[in-house]
Amino acid sequence: MFDKLIAKIKAEPKTMVFTEGTDARILEAASRLLAEGLMKVILIGEPSAVKKAAAEGGFDIEKAEIIDPLGYAGMDEMVETMVQLRKGKMTAEECKAALSKGNYFGTMLVKMGKADCLLGGATYSTADTIRPALQLVKTKPGAHLVSSAFILTREGGDPNLQKIAMGDCAVNLEYKDDLDADGNVKLSGAQKLAEVAVELEKCAKLFGIDSKVAVLSFSTNGSGKGTTVATSREAVKLAKEMNPEMLIDGEMQFDAAVAPEVGQRKFPGSQVAGYANTFVFPNIEAGNIGYKIAQRLGGYDAYGPILLGLNAPINDLSRGCNAEEVYKMAIITAAQ
Repeated sequence: MFDKLIAKIKAEPKTMVFTEGTDARILEAASRLLAEGLMKVILIGEPSAVKKAAAEGGFDIEKAEIIDPLGYAGMDEMVETMVQLRKGKMTAEECKAALSKGNYFGTMLVKMGKADCLLGGATYSTADTIRPALQLVKTKPGAHLVSSAFILTREGGDPNLQKIAMGDCAVNLEYKDDLDADGNVKLSGAQKLAEVAVELEKCAKLFGIDSKVAVLSFSTNGSGKGTTVATSREAVKLAKEMNPEMLIDGEMQFDAAVAPEVGQRKFPGSQVAGYANTFVFPNIEAGNIGYKIAQRLGGYDAYGPILLGLNAPINDLSRGCNAEEVYKMAIITAAQ
């Protein structure tokens, strides 16, 4: 999987900004990425502190660009741009204060075209990585929300399930209708879930998954009612309209999604039921529990969360990550 991604980023060189330039895990991953010639690297932090941390760990970051927000020559331009982007929601002083922090500063480097992609979260929370991205980079044209994917891989077992995608397991708590001031639906929960499905399918294909998308539920093909069943069923219809070429079906239970003898009995004629390898969950509780069960009991290696729907590749690390995970997530981010 990573050989394919590495080939892609070598053919299309990117500049990656790391928001936590003094973190040893970031420095180790950055030194490896630079040594292998996979991408250009920008490290955010005070230069002497970054270099000291690298020297203490024995990491070669000589080819990296180190930028200190507090000494950045283009700060006035950056502040002015951010004020315009925030459209009166933040003053120039508030923007300058925000841009003194690595998460906002790094995101603005991406927004202003000085970097192609960003990886953060080794010390920041997920919210502190996503919030600047939503405020500054924003969602891509046609997208209404940010979601996330996990790519899971393992050796052995069903060849169709050696590499799978799951979403959304990290961002959207649930899929409720958005209403205007008069109580009319501006954006339905089904539309949101359909967007998640379409973006997840695109992400799965990036990783070489011949995607068959199952929208999961406790119900299969109308066998149950209530809670999220109607939303899931409507989301399948909307996703097919958004991308007529994608293979998607639902709502369906997990056994109907992966076991042909169950899926074809409960959902006869479906091209997905029994053969799914890309799974859309009805809410974050199901998604987060589901991918962790697969990881811990199913023996899968999990990569993510990979953020979807943004106007530029920006991803969040776990605060418990190691250097190997940073290295791999950098490759994934640059390849998006």
